[in-house]
Amino acid sequence: MSITFQYNKTSLQYLQKQMQTRLSALPVLKNKESALRIEVKKTRDEIAELDTLIESHKLRIQQLSTLWQDFDMSLIDIETVTMETVMVAGVKIPKLGDINFFVKKFNLFSKPHWYGDGIKIIKEISTIAIEKEFLVRKMLLLDKARKKTTQKVNLYEKNQIPEYDLAIKKIKRFMEDEENLAKSSQKILKNKLQKSAGS
Repeated sequence: MSITFQYNKTSLQYLQKQMQTRLSALPVLKNKESALRIEVKKTRDEIAELDTLIESHKLRIQQLSTLWQDFDMSLIDIETVTMETVMVAGVKIPKLGDINFFVKKFNLFSKPHWYGDGIKIIKEISTIAIEKEFLVRKMLLLDKARKKTTQKVNLYEKNQIPEYDLAIKKIKRFMEDEENLAKSSQKILKNKLQKSAGS
């Protein structure tokens, strides 16, 4: 990005204001980037924990695979999933609310005695899977915001602030040179006037 400017006080004041705005925003952006980085890592760890939990449930189910073949999956269904929006490090994130399951009525005497436990296990696995989906979404949103913030930090730190600084120095140097030339011209004119008055 190349900054366009004019060699005058108005342009100098504008550039100084722009640079000050960026210098003030930079620490805030760095803090936000750091907070987002921490949140992304924390969320990634939570997802790994849920993956471990899902695997342990899968192993439990596999050990009883012969029983699960007889289980009627149509007995349980997810009725509603509620969510709310929360702010995490300045980013709107969907947060899981309640999960309501619909369990069809079944005859306890005609079905195996472990069906109640089976329904409980299905609910647990479904809840964990839905929680994981929300966490994955959270992580993606936070990581996207972190990347944007990192880009802005880099833009300010490596491009804009040095360019504004250089432009300000150029304007100041130009104005100083102009002032020195004006003073020199005045001195020369004064000397000429004194010489002509003296002769």
